[in-house]
Order: sequence, then C-alpha cells, then structure tokens
Amino acid sequence: MTVRSRRFRRLVGARTNRGTQPKVVALGGGRGLSASLAALRRITGDLTAVVTVADDGGSSGRLRDELGVLPPGDLRKALAALCGDDDWGQTWARVIQHRFASEGELHGHAVGNLLIVALWEQLGDHVKALEWVGRLLGAHGRVLPMSAVPLELQALVRGHDPGRPEEISTVRGQATVALTPGEVQSVHLVPNDPPAVPEAVSAVLDADWVVLGPGSWFSSVIPHLLVPELLEALIETKARRVLSLNLAPQPGETDGFSPQRHLEVLARHAPKLALDVVLADEAAVPDRDTLREAAARLGGTVELAPVAVPGSCSQPEAGEGLARHDPELLAAAYDRIFRMHGRIGPWR
Repeated sequence: MTVRSRRFRRLVGARTNRGTQPKVVALGGGRGLSASLAALRRITGDLTAVVTVADDGGSSGRLRDELGVLPPGDLRKALAALCGDDDWGQTWARVIQHRFASEGELHGHAVGNLLIVALWEQLGDHVKALEWVGRLLGAHGRVLPMSAVPLELQALVRGHDPGRPEEISTVRGQATVALTPGEVQSVHLVPNDPPAVPEAVSAVLDADWVVLGPGSWFSSVIPHLLVPELLEALIETKARRVLSLNLAPQPGETDGFSPQRHLEVLARHAPKLALDVVLADEAAVPDRDTLREAAARLGGTVELAPVAVPGSCSQPEAGEGLARHDPELLAAAYDRIFRMHGRIGPWR
C-alpha cells in the first residue's frame, strides 16, 4: 500500500467511522460505472448501484438470446467493482470476471454471468439473486438492475452508412450503437416505457447523493433517463445529483464531443432533470467557462479535480478506451463534493 493510500484511508475512515456515511446511489453501466463504484465504496458503506440492462453483445447477448434473461454482464462488472481489496474480495473479483477460452460453447462466457443467471433461475427473483452473489463476494454495496425486463437500445444516427453521410437511420442494439461511425442524434428504449425495478426507485428516492456517469453516454448513462419511473424518481428525489463526465470522447458514440456537449445531449433527453454538481477531470476541460455555463443551465456548478490515472489521458485520440479513472483520486473528489456541497455532520 502506498503512502497516499494509507493517508487516504485514514482520512476517509475517520469520517465514516463517526456515522457520517451518506446514502449514495450510482447509475450507469460497464467500465464507467465500475470506476465510480470502485471509488465510492472507499468513502461510504451505504452504496447502491443501479445498472442498465440493454447490453446485447458478447456473453451477455448470447445468454439473453438463449435463455431470455436480463443481460448479466454489466451487473457482474458492478459486483466485481464492489469487491474489497482483501484477498477474498480480489480473488472473487478475478473469478467472476474470468472468461473461458475454448473451442466449444463456453468460449467467451464469463463465470460471473453464468453464476448470476443460475441464481436467477434458482430463485426466480433478480434482486434476491444479486444479493446472494454480493454476499458470496463480500461486496461493499448492493447491485440492482434498472428494469426487470431486457431492453433494446435504438438510436437515430446521422451517417451510420459512411456512403450517405447526411442520411439519418435507426441503429438497433447497444453493441452497434456504441461502435457506430456516425453521429448519434438521440436514443430510445424498446419497450419505450419499461418498468423500473421498485428497489431501484426506492433507493434513488431515499438517497443523499445520486451519481450519474461516467460511462458510454448514449448506451450506459442516458438509458437510465428513458425509464419513466426512474426518471421521475431522479427528478423528485431530495438527494443531490452529481454528473461525472468522461475523461475523453468515446470513438464512435461521442467522437468529437466537448464536455459541455455531453450536458446538452443529456438535457435533450431529460429536460426536467436538474443537477447540483458536474465533476470533470481538470485536464479534460479545455473551455472551463463554457462548461460552467452549460452546468448552470442545469442548475449545477462545476468541480474540477485530477481524477485520471496519471498518463492515461496523454493520448486524447485514444478516447475513453485507454483513459482510466484512478479509484483513489476519484474517491477523493467525490468525498470533497459530498462534504462541501452536502450536509454537515451525520447524514441521518
């Protein structure tokens, strides 16, 4: 453990041991949500992840097609991110992330995906099954799907066919949307009014802080705003809301997007949603005044902090694929936001 790690644990541990832990709900999917969870579990013991369920690629897509289940992949990644730093937690994190390599049907399947689906079939309850997996892993928080039905992500994309750069077409499937060479105009879900998991709605309404992002903007972040009950909860909750921006545009999905354009896209999909804080890496914002203006239109302020792994953003053309959040730096940024913008003293 580094000197910085020990100092960070002492500072945060001293605060959390005094009963001042905020109730935090983090929404997203994929590696972006995992980065947020790996940071947040360091500063609160009351943490809930609400995960998108529109994935249709890889192992998740195969299980979804064959068994008609929710795609388990992003749920698995969230559980792995909540594993502790001790031997138990890190061993189980590696196990559930392990993918089989073979010449047969198991090739590419992740162990955690199979475990989650097996428990769904055994228990017949998405939430209880994920709780059982979390108990096995010793997860520092709980994981919930945002909806109890598998969802299809569809996008209106300009220039999806490079030979017709001005044509707007409908692109179907999260995996396809994430890699489109065109410009995504908007996204929607099929069905267009999916039911939210009640526990996810309750968690948002009962939270002190809600964190949205980072992650693939159109395929992991915005889908939460397309579930009517979940969006209503996000609008009505008394919790403060943090939007955590990506470290760099994502090739395909948000290629060429400025930080402020991410906010504008989000506002188009959920015009009634207000924000309290927009968190961005200080090295990823070339025009700070414009970002502050965009945040102010949503009711929020901007917090700039070093949150990237040093050197991971040195090649901006590589995009979000190589840029990585540092869990301790991101945790320190969240902790500072919670203390400076939240309640003073015990949270409840």
